Amino acid sequence: MADSQAFCVAEERSGHCAVVDGHFLYVWGGYVSIEDNEVYLPNDEIWTYDVDSGLWKMHLMEGELPTSLSGSCGACINGTLYVFGGYDDQGYSNRLYFVNLRTRDGTYIWEKITEFDGQPPTPRDKLSCWVYKDKLIYFGGYGYRRHSELQDCFDVHDASWEEQIFWGWHNDVHVFDTKTRTWSQPEIKGGVPPQPRAAHSCAVLGNKGYIFGGRVLQTRMNDLHYLNLDSWTWSGRISVNGESPKHRSWHTLTAIADDKLFLFGGLSADNIPLSDGWIHNIMTNRWKQLRHLPYTRPRLWHTACLGKENEIMVFGGSKDNLLFLDTGHCNDLLIFQTQPYSLLRSCLDCIGKNAITLKSQIPLLPPKLLQQVLKKITFWTADNYRKEQRVLKEDSEDKEQRISSH
Repeated sequence: MADSQAFCVAEERSGHCAVVDGHFLYVWGGYVSIEDNEVYLPNDEIWTYDVDSGLWKMHLMEGELPTSLSGSCGACINGTLYVFGGYDDQGYSNRLYFVNLRTRDGTYIWEKITEFDGQPPTPRDKLSCWVYKDKLIYFGGYGYRRHSELQDCFDVHDASWEEQIFWGWHNDVHVFDTKTRTWSQPEIKGGVPPQPRAAHSCAVLGNKGYIFGGRVLQTRMNDLHYLNLDSWTWSGRISVNGESPKHRSWHTLTAIADDKLFLFGGLSADNIPLSDGWIHNIMTNRWKQLRHLPYTRPRLWHTACLGKENEIMVFGGSKDNLLFLDTGHCNDLLIFQTQPYSLLRSCLDCIGKNAITLKSQIPLLPPKLLQQVLKKITFWTADNYRKEQRVLKEDSEDKEQRISSH
């Protein structure tokens, strides 16, 4: 019988941070709903997912811990995870923390960046980040400004006139240089900037930072823009050829090649959780909808990270409309293959899936290859166990619904 502890999975969550470094996916933060209450995941826990063996492991963290947050922006540069902004019990944040993921002794120690030059962005969540030349480049988000900080880059949503505080959406750009620990706000040299927004998505291709969709006021968008990260010029809205994805927010955009972007999920303009996937080819300037996705498993406010062979690893998020039914947080990992796997990967998968049939031949493999095979056997054993558990859970939920409906 499979060991349920060995095949454990990170808890359900939405609005978390996830990055890939080396052979591991790292997941931190976010929140989950328990009995109609928003509960933040522990700030002293980071989960690692071994891409080769398919095993999850929780690690306790130390140091200057961030508060427990949702809607933060996480990004990785040279094995260091940076987390900026987000929302906690005290409101919106503009604090920046980092942790070394390539620790030799398995100890993960947070540090808060308190000594820096320049001015950080105003507090906000649901913003995006491009990583370029050891710099973190932030765009947009929802948060607040004081009256003295109001600018054209801000769409006001609500205000506290007594305290002179205004809430709304941003379209400003801020840069943090990780080498010099300096904040700056580049002068935009030209082009029409996107309108303010939050819960949009972003990705970098070459020297261009792309953004897609997002929300401002009651409007969700499906526009595509890029910012040239060398010349600081905006493209304006890109007029694509052919069909475009629906308007949406809380989706993900991931670079999968030198000239392609992968879009997945989100919440539509009519508040429907989405499960569609699209690939945008910047050479042809066309979107192409993928037809082989699991359409019964929508996701929004999830994360999507690129694997070693251009597979997309989608973790967490919600299958429900968070604005009205905040109960469907997920913890399964969806893996989308965007290109044929290498011959080695295909062979390892085949052996891993048929380990029982091949059990007498497997010990004869060379030691290095044997280690890879054993990891794949673990991967597919864990995958089968989790699928069985998910079916049992879904059957139990269906049974409860039928009983309650009567």
